[in-house]
This record gives sequence, C-alpha cells and structure tokens, in this order.
Amino acid sequence: MRVVALEEHFLFPDLAGRLRDRAGTMPWLNPATSAQLADLGAARIEDMDANGIDVQVLSASMPGADLLDGREGVDYAQAVNDRLAAAVSEYPARFAGFAHLPMRSPAAAADELQRSVEQLGFRGALINGLSAGAFLDHARFMVLLERAEALRVPLYLHPNLPPASVVEAYYAGLPELPGQLLATGLFGWHAEVAIHVMRLALSGVTARYPGLRLIVGHMGELLPAAIGRADAILTRAHAFPGSLLQHLAERVYITTSGVFTVPPLLAALTTFGPDRIMFSVDYPYSRNSDGAAYIGTLPVSPTDLAKIAHGNADRLLGLES
Repeated sequence: MRVVALEEHFLFPDLAGRLRDRAGTMPWLNPATSAQLADLGAARIEDMDANGIDVQVLSASMPGADLLDGREGVDYAQAVNDRLAAAVSEYPARFAGFAHLPMRSPAAAADELQRSVEQLGFRGALINGLSAGAFLDHARFMVLLERAEALRVPLYLHPNLPPASVVEAYYAGLPELPGQLLATGLFGWHAEVAIHVMRLALSGVTARYPGLRLIVGHMGELLPAAIGRADAILTRAHAFPGSLLQHLAERVYITTSGVFTVPPLLAALTTFGPDRIMFSVDYPYSRNSDGAAYIGTLPVSPTDLAKIAHGNADRLLGLES
C-alpha cells in the first residue's frame, strides 16, 4: 500500500547556524538528529524504503525565517525554498515540499508562498507557531490567508517555542529539563496549536476565508478530545454560529505525526472522521519504524486505512499516486 508522510522535517545546517544567537537553546538539535535533518538524499530514502514510506512531504524545522525581520527574513526563506526545490527535483517521486515563509513580513510571505507553489511546485506551507508574538488571526496576516485560499493550498500549523511570558507564567519553577519538555512536546506545543485553530475560528477568520484549509499534527493537537466540550460551552453562551466541530471538520485536517497509540486515533476518527486524517511520522523527531509499525495495526477498515495512508494526502495536496 502506498504511504505518504507529511510532517517530515529537514534543516540546512549552514543556514540554521546563522540563527543560533536568536534561537537560544535548541535541545532538539543533538548531533544525531541534526545529521538526519541535514540529509535530503540517499540515507533518508534508505530509511523510507526500509519502513514502507513512499513519499515524504518535507518542511523546514526550527529555527527559521520567523526569527528574522524584513529583507533578511525574505532572503532566508527564499534560500531554504530554493534548496528544498533542488532536493525535490532530484527525487520527484519520493519528496514533495511545504514552503518556508518569512512570517515577520506577511505580504512578502504571501508572495513567497505564491512563488513556491507556482514556480517550485510546493504543496502549501508550514508555519511554526506564533509570528512575532501574534497568531494568524491578526489583521496583518490576512494577505497570506487570502493568498493561500486563492492558490488552493493548505497551511500546516506547527508549534514553536513559547514566548518568554508564557514560559514564565506556566512553565517556570520546574527542573530545567521537565520544564522544557512540558513547554514543548510534552503538552505546551499541543495546547498552543489547539488555541491557534480555535482563535482562527472564533475570530471569524475561517468563515471569512471558507476555502482555506488547515493541517495540524500530533493527532489533532488536543482538538479531538476538547471539541465536544467547546461546542457545548459555545452553544450555551450563543457565542458561535452553529457547531464549532462541524465548522472545523470542514476546514481542518489532522495528521498522526509523533502519536502512535490507538486512543487518540479513536477520538480523531469519531470527531473529524476518516476523510480528515493523514499519516505522518514527524521524522526525524520520531522514527519511521515506529510510524510503520503503527500504521500496520490501525483498527480501521481497508478503505479508511487507504485514506489515512495516502488517499487524503493525495487529494488535498494534489500528489500523483
């Protein structure tokens, strides 16, 4: 069976090295992971082959252009995208790309998205967390959302390191490593993306751009578990027109990235449905072998398994099977 994975990361060491002073501590970039991130060739393909993964949709890992203002950010994003396009062109049957955007310059980000889609053949863009402290419902980002809708490509909402004020309020006072983990992959990242999606809906942005499609990873970033209660509260308060669940289920896709247990999948299936779930590994932060073992045991019908493994991604991203 064809398998497409679409939260799979890379990083160009020479470019990322320029950002170390701005990025601060980057505990996720140990030597082994850094080497895997840097490889967009034979070793990555070999690992994919060993685990039955046909296509990786590649996206730039942190740190990135979201740390850079003005022309510096635009140049950085363009350099990343041009290099990614070269890698995809070398393995066109195995790789596809999500654009990296200079989010501190929203109009330039919209232009870079268009260039990446129309000239480089990318399938959308991945956005790492807040941009200069703001979520995408801020008015300055409407130019980007409008462009994504017009281009008919999705935006993958990925987490990033939390702002200092959030760290101080929620994660300070713990031993260093547990505090870092709670702020990021343990819980904080997932809460941030869930808030991001809900802000886009509650602010009216997703209604304003009904053709905009969003992707979130990590089995829905807490949304499948929280959406029923959210709907009940909004209904009692008359604070949202209709069902928030239905509204989001028409606009949001979920990937399995980094979550390889059954209970979260069941929550995603019963809220968003099998047409909205797509397989991902979160390579190299998660192992392809764990993803491959997981997809082989999903408690779904063969038809739904094909949708999750490749069909939904092929349809959403326009991939050729």
